[in-house]
Amino acid sequence: MRKNPKSRLLFLGAAAVALTACVETVVIGGAAVVANAALQERGIKGATVDQGIRAEVNHQWSSANQIFMRDLNLQIHEGRVLVSGEVANEDLRAQAIQLTWKASGVREVINEVEIGNAGGLRAYWTDSRIVRELDARMILERGVSSPNYSIESFNGNVFLIGVAQDQTELNRVLQLARNISGVKRVVSHVLMKDDPKRFAKPPSS
Repeated sequence: MRKNPKSRLLFLGAAAVALTACVETVVIGGAAVVANAALQERGIKGATVDQGIRAEVNHQWSSANQIFMRDLNLQIHEGRVLVSGEVANEDLRAQAIQLTWKASGVREVINEVEIGNAGGLRAYWTDSRIVRELDARMILERGVSSPNYSIESFNGNVFLIGVAQDQTELNRVLQLARNISGVKRVVSHVLMKDDPKRFAKPPSS
């Protein structure tokens, strides 16, 4: 979900309230992250590596142009980085992808960045709802290991990356996504559990 500038004011009040409980949130949230990572095919080590990649890409983006931090989304799973969102022109898109490749440990960069104008506040809230609803449906769906999937939505386009146990599981996830109101398209970059691409080494720099 893009970080629409129009929504910033709406979050300022909530952010101020959240600060009073930030220590507790960090402790509980950190434990939840570790527990969640332990359930994933990539494991705690893989999740830690991906968080390092995220931090490095964010640093590259913020140093180059704050527009990238505002308008682009990152999904990272086992060194595969999916970039979605929207920028004003091809030069900005190319720069964002080039900077993403600079992060250590990146094995693949998937470019789903659009060229144009952001959809506005209404589209932002629709995308937020889609992600929350799909996440909830996946958790409740039998036969779906939801921690192995990363979800993003931009202008009603749902992007999935992660690892599926088999095609049957992935088909269930795709069907859940397609049945959500407001979804225009579902784009899957999910790999099967036994796909050799999961274990490919990062390209040499």
